[in-house]
Amino acid sequence: MSLKAKIVAEIIGREGGYSNNPADSGGETMYGVTAAVARANGYTGPMRDMPRATAERILAAEYCDAIALDALEALSAPIAAEMADTAVNLGVGVAGRFLQRALNVFNKGGTLYPDLAVDGRPGPRTVAALRSYLLLRGRAGETAMLRALNALQGARYIELAEARPKDEAFVYGWISNRVEI
Repeated sequence: MSLKAKIVAEIIGREGGYSNNPADSGGETMYGVTAAVARANGYTGPMRDMPRATAERILAAEYCDAIALDALEALSAPIAAEMADTAVNLGVGVAGRFLQRALNVFNKGGTLYPDLAVDGRPGPRTVAALRSYLLLRGRAGETAMLRALNALQGARYIELAEARPKDEAFVYGWISNRVEI
């Protein structure tokens, strides 16, 4: 099984099946795919009837491909998986910005590799910076990056719950199930 297929299966496992909680800002979802994302990808049927294969295709295209998962996987499967999970739960741009911010503060003032524009789009420059970072820092660097990404993710969940009190219903689960240290 490819990493992308494994990640998609894990996301579906965490997200579960159909949900339509009025307090959830994502609205109606099936397998972690919101109705808005499903419609944007051509699915027109009832959300509760969306086939798993359709969700798998959408999750792969909208989240894994959008964060350059294959290029990230070639450098670090754990970082690629973390980025995909964050992209699904918080958005592709958020996941990209987290990685770019962490890379920028880990580069010793631009002496290890050039600073990145924090635009949320992990393209060739972001991948090159991650490659340089991992070559310089090795396994310990991979661990530090994963901790940084999870710290940013956890902080974002708390910020969301502070800004939108209805999210307090979800923040414990987000932190318990998505933030790993």
